[in-house]
Amino acid sequence: MKIICIGRNYTDHIKELSNEKPTDPVVFLKPDTAIALKGQPFFIPEFSKDVHHEVEVLVRINRIGKHIQSKFAHKYYDEIGLGIDFTARDLQGELKAKGLPWEKAKGFDGAAVVGKWLKKDSLPAVDQLSFELEKNNTVVQSSNTALMLWKIDELISYVSQFFTLKIGDIIFTGTPAGVGPVAPNDVLVGRLEDQELFRIKVK
Repeated sequence: MKIICIGRNYTDHIKELSNEKPTDPVVFLKPDTAIALKGQPFFIPEFSKDVHHEVEVLVRINRIGKHIQSKFAHKYYDEIGLGIDFTARDLQGELKAKGLPWEKAKGFDGAAVVGKWLKKDSLPAVDQLSFELEKNNTVVQSSNTALMLWKIDELISYVSQFFTLKIGDIIFTGTPAGVGPVAPNDVLVGRLEDQELFRIKVK
């Protein structure tokens, strides 16, 4: 399986990081070794002093597809989740400044939290899902998929032009504003439509 991530998919997040609004979805990958182990804390890696949380709505692909049209994309997933794209922001900044790939800052071990999965048909329309991240009992990120620049079905269609989607692949659909650093002993809780889908402690 592969983890396909979308960057710069919420205007407010683009602004907070002073990035340019893209004309196409920004796509990058994480290796499967980036998935955080269930029930384990997130360990801040020794190579970074500025790791940020980025909460994101997730989609898990349930059939093989290539060159999928947007109008058919809904047939390729039946589960929605929530996760964190942990980012070593200091390392990412260094790599971006040199025009180098981001993988070391985005794909390190434990950098992808994948919470519980919910059946799509148990939720409101996928383009109207509210979600939030709470850090130490304070909401730090809160948004709705209605605010995505590219909606879930559009993302599936776009990504499938370049990568064959396979059963079990996970798409991280982008983060809204409110990203920020994590510190030892922080507790991060993610909720989708008021349902807690993950809880993780930082070490």
